[in-house]
Amino acid sequence: MNQPTAPWPHPPVRVGLVGAGPWARAMHARVLAAGPETQLTAVWARRPQAAEETAAPYGAHVAADFADLLDRCEAVAFAVPPAVQAELAPRAARKGRALLLEKPLGPDLPAARRVADAVADAGVVSQLVLTKRYQAATRDFLTAARGLDVVGARSCYLHGAFLGGEFATGWRLEHGALLDLGPHLLDLLDAAIGPVTAIRRTGDPRRWTELTCEHANGAVSQASLSGSVDVPRALTRVELFGRDAPLVYDTAGIDHEEGWPLLRREFATAVRTHTPTDLDARRGLHLQTLLDMAARG
Repeated sequence: MNQPTAPWPHPPVRVGLVGAGPWARAMHARVLAAGPETQLTAVWARRPQAAEETAAPYGAHVAADFADLLDRCEAVAFAVPPAVQAELAPRAARKGRALLLEKPLGPDLPAARRVADAVADAGVVSQLVLTKRYQAATRDFLTAARGLDVVGARSCYLHGAFLGGEFATGWRLEHGALLDLGPHLLDLLDAAIGPVTAIRRTGDPRRWTELTCEHANGAVSQASLSGSVDVPRALTRVELFGRDAPLVYDTAGIDHEEGWPLLRREFATAVRTHTPTDLDARRGLHLQTLLDMAARG
């Protein structure tokens, strides 16, 4: 992983990790343990053996319960299903812990609102793991998009993880691509074109979902979502059309490893300076509002 070049001027943020599944092992544990901005101090999961296997490579403490985890950290990272995050994140916020949150915030809008309200009431730092937002290519795309007069857009986020394997988890198979992939694509469309004001949905979230989004500036965008198609690698693509030449964002050439050091640095900086980022729980609640709009559309 590429490291930020500027030296880290603060003590590492002591982070406890909730969850020990494939995403917790593949990303959260190793990225948080890599430092120097963060230190993985503890891991807690409802399966003690999985927690031990996740913590062992980094010498982290295996917490006996969630309260034990909170006692051993100043920030909590969540790598659990949305319903579990929505249950535990408010408890961590009330204890004054900064939160590194997964998307979506919760399984539904009321649960997400409880998380965002707890963060606001406690005044703690929060940040979303919207992975694509920490890529240089994504930031360049969004900067370029803000200077365009966009009339329409089409986009897709497709992969085959729901067909089998360790990421075909219960909540993903139950709720489908809208809840899992929707936050990423809706976030990009909302940020690149302008606020989404209405969404119409067709299809089956467990197989293929089509969204038609209306934006505040009059633009219309479409989004195709599926986790059940056999593609060689996950595909995320956004095309913007208007009076200028089309602007295309495509993740095919992106090295996703490049984003982790930036995510870690920005979260730790927010914690140490107590300065909120744009990708916080409020953004998560906005995206959950769009998911709810799509589910009802």
